[in-house]
Amino acid sequence: MKSTSRRSFLAAGLALPAAAKGVLPSIQAPPAPVQKSGSAGLSDGSVKRRVLGRTGLKVCPVGFGCMITSDSSVIERAVDMGINHFDTARVYQRGNNEHMVGAALKSKRRQLILASKTLARDKAGALQQLDQSLEALATDYLDIWYLHDKRSAGDITDELIEAQQIAKQQGKIRFAGLSLHSGHAEIIPAVIRNGKIDVVLVTYNFAMGDRWNAQIQSLDEAKIGVIAMKVIAGSLNMDPSYDYRSSHEILQRSGAPLAALKWVLNNPHVHCAIPSIKDMDQLEENVKAATVPLAESDRKVLAAQLERVRPLYCRMCGECAGACPKGLPVADMLRFLNYADGYGEYALGREHFVELSEEVRTVRCSSCGECRVQCSNGVQVAQRLTRARELFA
Repeated sequence: MKSTSRRSFLAAGLALPAAAKGVLPSIQAPPAPVQKSGSAGLSDGSVKRRVLGRTGLKVCPVGFGCMITSDSSVIERAVDMGINHFDTARVYQRGNNEHMVGAALKSKRRQLILASKTLARDKAGALQQLDQSLEALATDYLDIWYLHDKRSAGDITDELIEAQQIAKQQGKIRFAGLSLHSGHAEIIPAVIRNGKIDVVLVTYNFAMGDRWNAQIQSLDEAKIGVIAMKVIAGSLNMDPSYDYRSSHEILQRSGAPLAALKWVLNNPHVHCAIPSIKDMDQLEENVKAATVPLAESDRKVLAAQLERVRPLYCRMCGECAGACPKGLPVADMLRFLNYADGYGEYALGREHFVELSEEVRTVRCSSCGECRVQCSNGVQVAQRLTRARELFA
């Protein structure tokens, strides 16, 4: 695509009207269902697409998180089913994920919304990674390019914002994004004040209840696109001894994954959710979430599931930051463990773990006697950190 035609993408279209005031209620009394027309599949226009803030992009409410996908046929089938937003990153599968996603989407690239991310901390590194992403994805532009995994307002540097603005001017990206696993209370107001971020990718799921609803609503009211990740709360498979396939089948029968995704989509301030999808079964199930509203039976399923994962699943609230006297990044280590115990992705969890400093990797929680990190959500921190070290070290 020529530079001039790429630049034509940069003008934002429709702006989403400001949403109603007030904080959204919790899992026991979720926000009123978003009205959807029809109940058929996603490709026939019966499911209403949502406008992604001021970008004007119209996204299917169910997107596709590609992080753990290795089968390109699942991605191709998702396109046929009407999913139009696909999310990857430079770091996923050491760059191989972008290659796979690009090959799978190449024939219909112009009809789709494609996002990737950079972990670079400076302008030159970010722009270099953007070029690498474009090459791997076999495209000359990204619809959304995220500054990935920001932990504080200070991480949103002028240098990185400038990189995104340069990329826009060059026609290499259409919209600037920012992703965060935690730190919502600090980072989201900073994003709104900054005024140059178009889309925020935010951790949001039923296990968090209404904790971040006000911040998510504030993004929507500022006409910033809101995309939710980690929407199934660790894929709900948190038994350390589980077999991924059998556990997922049990969870499917209970209705927990479908109910979890429906809960996220029931929030009118969330424009799109990007659950990770490994196979055709998960794809088919996720599509249902866009066609069937959240019901009382779903809330009961999630209430039971919340009790099951309470001691195991980190909500990434950020309260434990700096609490470990030995300097362990508690939330990060629990997230890495979740990749293994929750998604069945041991290699992904260990890949992140080994990137920690040797000093951190060799800490033994058992040497403390009593853990000083007491999770207000009930996570058994010491036991989970011990398992992380046993599994990955």
